[in-house]
Amino acid sequence: MSSPSHIPPGSPDDASRADVGIVCALPLEPAAFLKRCEHVRKYTGGRFVFRGGKLAHVRVAVVETGPGATLAARGARALIDAHHPGWIISAGFSGALQPTLKLGDIVVATGIHTADGRDLSLDLKYEPDPQRGIHSGRLLNCERIVRTVEEKRRLAESSGCLAVDMESFAVADACRATGHRFLAIRTISDDMSKDLPAEAIAIFSADGFKRWGVVAGSLWNRPGSASDLWQLREQAATAADSLAAFLPEIIQQLVPPVQPATT
Repeated sequence: MSSPSHIPPGSPDDASRADVGIVCALPLEPAAFLKRCEHVRKYTGGRFVFRGGKLAHVRVAVVETGPGATLAARGARALIDAHHPGWIISAGFSGALQPTLKLGDIVVATGIHTADGRDLSLDLKYEPDPQRGIHSGRLLNCERIVRTVEEKRRLAESSGCLAVDMESFAVADACRATGHRFLAIRTISDDMSKDLPAEAIAIFSADGFKRWGVVAGSLWNRPGSASDLWQLREQAATAADSLAAFLPEIIQQLVPPVQPATT
């Protein structure tokens, strides 16, 4: 990946300014990454939750928007207005559309295709490393969770994309409108080995894994769902850990340290 131009950390007078902004849908998605940051602070703005901190020399701001394109676009604009980051990253969970992608693998997007036929190319060259579980290619954006393996196969055949999520195109579109540089980095939270349980649609909601009333209802109504839901939670945690391990690598390339001036 080439080293792009960047805003030197700490150069703006405004202490709220970030070098990198990250847009996530659910609290679990950035949780492991934020543990790697220092001096993390949390605040709310409107319906969104913001967290800011430092990753080495880089000032990072994260917004949790809730799932779906509309909230993602609004959250991205709120992040831009509040922190003026030099880069925006759409980061979070995705479903694999190719059998070669496994749980916890990373997809760095080279473009985004939507289910209604829109395309967005990203000016990005990133060398994939499949042995490390790092892939480079196009993402598909849908308006809902793609739950079954059969539907994933159909979408893969029609789109040629590697993975599917619900928010990346909306964040990219918001960045395009404001002239902000953009990346989409997704971690595989469900692969092509089996269908997601029906309860996944309720669990992957604005409250993430906090809707225990929904969970309790499913345990009462469907025997075996406890095992499915526990596995779903473990898969999500694995994916979040993988994202947390990869994001610092990318962020350090986006915002390299400022070298001291020589005399």
